[in-house]
Amino acid sequence: MSNASSIAARVFAPDIQHGPLPALLLVLTMVTGLVDAVSYLRLGHVFVANMTGNIAFLGFAVANAKEFSIAASLTATVSFLAGALAGGRLGSAVGSHRGRLLAISILLEFAAIGAAFAASALALDSEGEAVHYELIVLLALAMGLQNATARRLGVPDLSTTVLTLTLTGVAADSTLAGGKNQRLGRRLAATATMFLGAAVGTVVIFHFGVSAVLALALALLATGGIFSFRLMSSGEAWTASA
Repeated sequence: MSNASSIAARVFAPDIQHGPLPALLLVLTMVTGLVDAVSYLRLGHVFVANMTGNIAFLGFAVANAKEFSIAASLTATVSFLAGALAGGRLGSAVGSHRGRLLAISILLEFAAIGAAFAASALALDSEGEAVHYELIVLLALAMGLQNATARRLGVPDLSTTVLTLTLTGVAADSTLAGGKNQRLGRRLAATATMFLGAAVGTVVIFHFGVSAVLALALALLATGGIFSFRLMSSGEAWTASA
């Protein structure tokens, strides 16, 4: 078996501990790539999902670097925290059943990104500052909720919004470093999915606009949501809180 086939087999093999959660979280990882493409390329050099980068941008803005905004970075950060708070409350309420938690979280995220899509599509001035801030708030809320949900689900290497620790694991746990890198397939899949989402988002933005990217994100969420809602009543072992 080739290396590529071996990695693919490990990524898509049945997961007794986490069931279908890894595959569904990869869908959300792609959504992150799409959304951060929108926020960075069209909303004023700000991230709504990657708070590590966003805090760095805030530092750049405070130091008077051009093209970075203190207000935009603070808005994204505060909105992300609000979404994470909502995700934490949701996890406390229904987190004992991971399938139910993911399904409800995707529904709420769909609503937030759907509102962002409507704001973008219906805006008289899609490049106006007011619309930009509305999109930053809605998208950061969605990403905060998503990140808190992924954290509560507890699937290793699938935070859906951050790849720093994932890439660290690829190198630090490799055979060259004396490790076994047992989750190499999942780590590479998460990296590739984020990359693909960002690349596709960029192409779609430049050819069709922000609304088209958000529509694609909604299509992915709808697909993941339909599947996750079928799992809400599952009694399989993986549904128990990790």
